[in-house]
Formats: sequence, C-alpha cells, structure tokens
Amino acid sequence: MSRKYFGTDGIRGRANGLITPELAMKVGQAAGLVFQRGEYRHRVVIGKDTRLSGYMIEYAMVAGFTSVGMDVLLLGPMPTPAVAMLTKSMRADLGVMISASHNLFEDNGIKMFGPRGFKLSDEVENKIEQLLDENLDRKLAQSASLGRARRIDGVHDRYIEFAKRTLPRELSLDGLRVVVDCANGAAYKVVPEALWELGADVIPIGVEPDGFNINKECGSTAPEALCRKVREMRADIGIALDGDADRVIIVDERGHVVDGDQLLAVIAESWKEDGRLTRPGIVATVMSNLGLERFLQGHELSLVRTPVGDRYVLEQMLKHGYNLGGEQSGHIILSDYATTGDGFVSALQVLAMVQKLGRPVSEVCHKFEPLPQILKNFRYRSGKPLDRAEVKSAITAGEKRLNGHGRLLVRSSGTEPVIRVMGEGDDRILVEEVVDTIVSALGGPAAA
Repeated sequence: MSRKYFGTDGIRGRANGLITPELAMKVGQAAGLVFQRGEYRHRVVIGKDTRLSGYMIEYAMVAGFTSVGMDVLLLGPMPTPAVAMLTKSMRADLGVMISASHNLFEDNGIKMFGPRGFKLSDEVENKIEQLLDENLDRKLAQSASLGRARRIDGVHDRYIEFAKRTLPRELSLDGLRVVVDCANGAAYKVVPEALWELGADVIPIGVEPDGFNINKECGSTAPEALCRKVREMRADIGIALDGDADRVIIVDERGHVVDGDQLLAVIAESWKEDGRLTRPGIVATVMSNLGLERFLQGHELSLVRTPVGDRYVLEQMLKHGYNLGGEQSGHIILSDYATTGDGFVSALQVLAMVQKLGRPVSEVCHKFEPLPQILKNFRYRSGKPLDRAEVKSAITAGEKRLNGHGRLLVRSSGTEPVIRVMGEGDDRILVEEVVDTIVSALGGPAAA
C-alpha cells in the first residue's frame, strides 16, 4: 500500500509542519490500539533526544496513549538503542523514540519498537497508518480505564551497565585518552559517564544541548570539530555519535575520519579470529564501498547487500542468521547485544581492539583502501524522473561502461524528493563521467 506517514525510519518531518501535536496524539492512540493484546495493563516507554520540539511531541503522545488505556513511562533524553533495550527489559508492549536522528533541530520524528525491542515491521506500520486517518472516538478507553503517566529514574544507570557488559569483564580503558562528541543529543549524559567508569581519560564535547544545537556543526555528520579536538588534545581516539546515538564515526589519533565500512571490517576480522561470527560474512547496504567487499573476500567472508536503511540490514541478519551488519554512515548492528544500531556499543568494540592490540587507532582501523566513490544528489519538484526514457538510457550506458570495474547505484531517497546517483570504481575519472552523465540526463545540476 502507499504510505502517507511512515518512511524508511518511522515518521519524520518538520516539527509543527508534518509532526504536529495532533499527529503525535493520533499516533499514540493508533499505536496503542494496535499493541493492546490482552486483559492487562499495557505500558509504553517513551524516550527522546534534546530537540526543543521533543516536549510538545512527548506530551501529545502521552495524551494519545493514555486516552486508549496505556500506561506511559517517560525516560527523558536517552539514546535510541537504550529505548529499544529498555522496551524489552521493562516488559513494555511498545517503545517510542522521539527523534529525527542526524537531522537538525527543526525536524523531529517518531520511531517505534515492539515488545522484543525491534523496529516495527511494514505490516504493523501499515495497521497504524490505517488507523491514523480514521475517527477513533469510539475506540477510546472508558473513564475508569484511562492510562497513567510517570517519569522514571535510574534508566541511565541501566543503559550504562548494559553497555559495559558488552566488553570482557577484565578489560579496562586505562591509559586511553578519548574525545567523545555527543552531538548535543540524546547521549550527552550517559556516554561520557560510561567511558569514565571504564577507566578512560574522557574529553567530552557536544554535551551542552539547548534545544537548538543538536547535530549543529558537531556529531557524526559533522566530525570536523572532533578532528580538531583530537589533534589539539593529542588524544588516542575520537568518537562521534549522532543526535540519537544509533550511529558512530571514529576519528584516529591523527584526526582522520574512519567511516562505518572500516568499522565493519575491524569488527568482522576480530570476530572471525575469535570464532564469534555466526555466519561467514556480514550484512551491509548497497552504499558500502567495494573495497569492503574485496577485503572481506580476502578473509573468506561474504558481503550480503540490502537496500539503504538499517531496518533492511537487520531483517536480512535475522532472516539468515548473521550477527554483524551495518551501514557506511555508521549504523552498526551487533545482534548479540542489541536489536538496533548502537553507536556507543559499536565504539566499545573498536576500543577493545585498540587495547588488545596496543597499536594506534590509525593502524587498527585502516583495513582497506576504499575505491573512489562519487555521490551526487538531484533534487526534483514533481513527477518520476527515473521513469523517463533518456534517464533509463543513461543508466544503462553507465552500467555498461563500469561493467567489471565498479558499481553504479541510482535510487530515490526514502525521506525527501531527491534522486541519489552513486558510482564507484578503480578509475575515478570514469566514475565521475558516468555519474555526471546521469545527472545531466536527470536535468542537472546536482548537489555533491
């Protein structure tokens, strides 16, 4: 069915534009009705990041959930993976994270998790979609059956202990100077504290949220400030999270960025050596660099590719029994520990390798030379540009030119009216020519 509200990662849009109090309340009512499955007190946990609009959406959702008889436990600012973990740990029927992830403060979103801590399936989201446009007045709870809401304490400690338990008991981060950039987002309290408890010398930045500065010139999508701080403090490593802390980027001691593909290679190699991979391979998206695929092949490991989106990575992992997957952007899913991407737990795996090997991060985290990869975005106003004959012809010609020497990926964004044109291969000039030809056929110019 055509989806009006849900995209590739929940519902996301401009706060007080698409994401209004009315919609948030209706989502609470619809999701609450879908997840009522018996004659007992149902409960939902709600976390959020640090956006100004989080208050508005949070209280509107509380009204929605309580109006259909669900009790609400408010977590306050917490990482997305923490909300997923607590949904299962606290035996909630549903978990909600109010966040627009790496977007700036003007946007916000609603992500939901089922009772086992996994993101909702398309089927469940479709059921909620159907209810959003219905009149639900006759389905509201009776006065005596309304839900209650309360804020709960101690959830930060729960997540910190969970994250620490993903490391070997005897491992310490003593001697490591770590700069951590929390993007002025959801992890600004828990991650610096957890690193300090593990023994690291912690230098936190991006830990002064004011409702407006989430992801602004900081975090995993803007790591320049972290790179400068690592060099300035002569730190051993930098860790950059995004606004809801479900993705991570590493910066080595020289101030150079290490992306998600390199992190997947680091963890895959380590887990293979330790016999921890459940399958001889990992799962990644079509955006992951061909260099990663060749590296894995050299270690007798396969790379299974999925559409863009960590939910598709997880679906493939669960379906075929893989326990490691992720995206180039830094979403890393370690299914032995978590039901969704967890930037901090992924960073801890890298820190464990650095301590184990006693070598600089620049050596530990540089596993392959990435192939030249060109990505250009073409924004359009209306219609279906990819259906035009001249665009199809340009794509076919480009695929022929790159045959055996690279990859070409042309796709529509799942969150905005943008066509993404990505090419990669051994010959950078050839790749650029192919990408530019397709962009011109679309009606160029494009934004790199």
